[in-house]
Amino acid sequence: MTTRLNPEQRAHWDRAGYLAPLEALSREEVSEHLAVLEHHETSRAGRLPPVLNAKAHLVLPNLWRVVHDRRLVDVVADLLGPDLLCWGASFFAKGAEDPAIVTWHQDVTYWGLDKPDAVTVWLAFTASGPDNGGLQVIPGSHREQHRHRDARQPHNMLPLDEEVDLDLTDRTVVDVVLNPGQMSIHHARLIHGSPANRSGTKRIGFAIRYIASSVRQREGPGSATLVRGPDPGTFMLEQAPRAAFDPAALRHQRASLKHFATAVAAAKRHGPVPAPPIA
Repeated sequence: MTTRLNPEQRAHWDRAGYLAPLEALSREEVSEHLAVLEHHETSRAGRLPPVLNAKAHLVLPNLWRVVHDRRLVDVVADLLGPDLLCWGASFFAKGAEDPAIVTWHQDVTYWGLDKPDAVTVWLAFTASGPDNGGLQVIPGSHREQHRHRDARQPHNMLPLDEEVDLDLTDRTVVDVVLNPGQMSIHHARLIHGSPANRSGTKRIGFAIRYIASSVRQREGPGSATLVRGPDPGTFMLEQAPRAAFDPAALRHQRASLKHFATAVAAAKRHGPVPAPPIA
C-alpha cells in the first residue's frame, strides 16, 4: 500500500490543501474496527456518548493502534516532519437519513495552537461520498486563516457550532469519495464541511488530528499522544489504554479532556491565531 507521497501528490497538496483518496487500512482491518465500534455502541444506546468519543483512542486500544499505524503516520510525516503528536481523535458518525451536518470551517481555528502546523486524517470506516453526507472541501482555501462566527445550526456536529465567516457561493466544492479503509488528509486550515446523510446507510469516519512536535498549546500545558520522535516536553503525554474503557484509562482520558476543554475555550474567547498566508 502507498504510504509515501510522490511529487504529483505533494504538488497537489501544496496547491489544493488536501489529498484523497489514499490507501490506509485493508477492508478486512477496517471491518474489524467497525465491529468493535458497533459492539460498544450497542451497549450504549446505539452511539458513543460525546464524552467517550472525544479522544476515543485513549479508551479503546484498537484506536490507539490506528493512531500510531505507520500507513497513516508516514504520510503525515511527509507533510509535517518526522516528529509528531496526535492532538485529538474522534468519530464523525451519521446514521441513515440523518440530518446532522458539519458547517464550513477550518479545523485549527479554535485549537489554541501557536502555529497551524497540523493536519486531519479522515479515515473511512464505511463508504463515504455525496450520497451519504460525505466530506466536502474547498481546494486552495488553506492559504490563510479566516474569522469564524456562530453558525446557529441545530444539527451541526461541531461542538462549538462554528462556521467560517465568508461568502462561499462561487467557490469550487469537491466531494471526497472514500471506500472503507481509505483516508483523506487535509491541512488544518482547509475549509471543509459535510451535508446531511440522505441515504439509507450509515456513514462513519474517524478523524485524527496530528501536529508537528514543534507546535505548542497557547493556554495551559495541553495534552497529546506522542506518535513519533522524542518527547518535545511541551505537552503532557497521554497513555495507551490497557483495555476498552478500563477505569484507569477513563480517568486518564477525562483528565486529558479537561486540558482540551480549557485550551479550546480560551481559543474561542481570543479568536484564531494570526498566521502568515501561504504563498
